[in-house]
Amino acid sequence: MQHRKIALVTGANKGIGFEVARQLAARGFHVLIGARDVKAGRAARDKISRDGSATFVQIDISDPESIARAADEVSGQCDHLDVLVNNAGILLEEDRGAVAITREIFEATLRTNTLGPWLVAKGFVPLLKKSDAPRIVNVSSGGGQLENGADGWAPAYCVSKTALNGVTAQLAAALPNFAVNSVCPGWVRTEMGGENATRSVQEGASGIVWLAAEAPQELSGKFVKDRKVIPW
Repeated sequence: MQHRKIALVTGANKGIGFEVARQLAARGFHVLIGARDVKAGRAARDKISRDGSATFVQIDISDPESIARAADEVSGQCDHLDVLVNNAGILLEEDRGAVAITREIFEATLRTNTLGPWLVAKGFVPLLKKSDAPRIVNVSSGGGQLENGADGWAPAYCVSKTALNGVTAQLAAALPNFAVNSVCPGWVRTEMGGENATRSVQEGASGIVWLAAEAPQELSGKFVKDRKVIPW
C-alpha cells in the first residue's frame, strides 16, 4: 500500500460511515473500516472489499486504550495514512432537555462525540504526517451551530458538535500542513436521522467524501456543508 491512498473511517459499519467508506474505496482508496463491533465491522469490510480495498480495524472511540491499540495496529500494517474521517458518534434517547438530562448522559455524549475524535486525531497524527496531503474530516451537525441559537433539541448532542467544531479549529491551527475541517452532512435517513430525514445516505456522505478526496488542501479549520463554508 505504499503508493495507494489510505483512509480510516470510524463508525464505518453502517449508515453514513459505511457509505463514505464505500465511496472512497470506489475511488481507489484502501479503506480502514473502523468499528467497535467486530462482527459488524468485518461484515462491512466484506461488503466493501474488492482486491484488498478494505481492512477492518476494531476501535471504540470512547475508550482511549482502544484508540491506542488501533493506532498501533494500523502503524504495523501501513506506512502512512492520508485521510482520517471521524464519523463515529452517538445520539442518546435520554438526551432531552438541558435541565432534565443527567450528568451521565452529558458526559457519555461528550466522551464519544468530542473527546473521542480529538484522541483519535492525536493517535493517528504520526501516520498522517507521512502523507503528502494529510486530511482530517470531523463529521459534525447543524445542531452544533450557534449562529441562530438553540431550539432545545438534544442538548448534549448539540453541545458536543459545537465543541467538535472547536476541536477542528484547534487541530487546524496545530497542524498547518493538514486540511482539517468539520462537515454537516444534513438530515440523513439513517438509524440516527430516522426515516423522515430529507437526505439519502449517499447525499449525506457526498460532502464528507469531497473533503476527504477532492477539496483544496488549503481549505482548513472550516465548517462545511454542501461544499460551502458555513458559520458555526
